[in-house]
Amino acid sequence: MLNRVVTVAALAVGGMMLSKQLKKNKGYGASSSIVETIEVNVPVRTAYNQWTQFEDFPQFMKSVKEIRQLDDKHLHWRANVAGEEKEWDAEITEQIPDQRIAWRSVTGVKNGGVVTFHKISDTCTRIALQMDYEPEGALESIGDAFGAVRMEARANLSNFKELLEKRGSETGAWRGKISQH
Repeated sequence: MLNRVVTVAALAVGGMMLSKQLKKNKGYGASSSIVETIEVNVPVRTAYNQWTQFEDFPQFMKSVKEIRQLDDKHLHWRANVAGEEKEWDAEITEQIPDQRIAWRSVTGVKNGGVVTFHKISDTCTRIALQMDYEPEGALESIGDAFGAVRMEARANLSNFKELLEKRGSETGAWRGKISQH
């Protein structure tokens, strides 16, 4: 009997916490935002150059299965989102070498954002990621309420740092510029 009371109480408290979190995040179907930063012990040029190697993202982003660069401005993503495989196309809306890359999805999973690169010293770069996204369905909304996307973004940045610092240099670079539109 006591086990049932404890279980019911735990479910009630968990439900109240989830309800508060969903209200704070504006509920189902609402847009969410994350901002994460990390310092990487490489020059800003090296960090930026590696970030332009989009097809290498699955090496440090665990949920990303594949990215195909279709042309200078368009990418096709295939990833596992809340246990479900999803695909979408994204457009790079602005790209300034050693400073920033901005994007937005044009099909599928709704998301957009910007990653910026800040010189801390000749051998240290702060990378700042800001992303807006729209969870689809109850499972993604619940995961969002508990910070799953924020935790994954933080882990992805940490994995990028580890990969790049261990290697010490970029695997390639795209130094072109895309003007904001």
